[in-house]
Amino acid sequence: MPLPRLIILAAAATLAAPQIAAAQAEPPCITASEFTALATYALPGAIDGTTRTCAPTLPANAYLRNHGSELAARYAAGRDEVWPEAKAAFLKMSAATDPDTANLFAAMPDDNLRQIADAALSGIAASKVKPGSCATIDRMIALLAPLPAANTAELIAVLAGLGSKTGEARFGKYSLCKA
Repeated sequence: MPLPRLIILAAAATLAAPQIAAAQAEPPCITASEFTALATYALPGAIDGTTRTCAPTLPANAYLRNHGSELAARYAAGRDEVWPEAKAAFLKMSAATDPDTANLFAAMPDDNLRQIADAALSGIAASKVKPGSCATIDRMIALLAPLPAANTAELIAVLAGLGSKTGEARFGKYSLCKA
């Protein structure tokens, strides 16, 4: 093999090595604080998405059919405050899925990124809800509704993090940091 070709191949391998190593490395974990912020940020969209998915299957007196929109609006009040930490969690989750997309997201103005995060988080919530579970979800949301958004998000984080001391806590394919 001619020397210039060998140099080009070696340079390409050297440039690719960090990307290959990064692709094989475990994605960074999401801290309890980041998870709580992400849950707080995502709650209004999750409630809206769940309401849209479940409304057709719920009885007329169901909580979500009658109060889902107002609960989502009330929970939306704290979103601006938690956005910086929610953004960090969203970027970590994006990096675990597609590092190039995460880099693109990180470079975006916050207003644009928030629109993407809103659509993604609402869509994830709506896609996970199965019509057969809507009555149970409706009941759980009705029980949690009197709580402020911060308390509901913290409860979700505590439940998700129960296994974090053993390193088993996961939110989908994303790991939660050990407590």
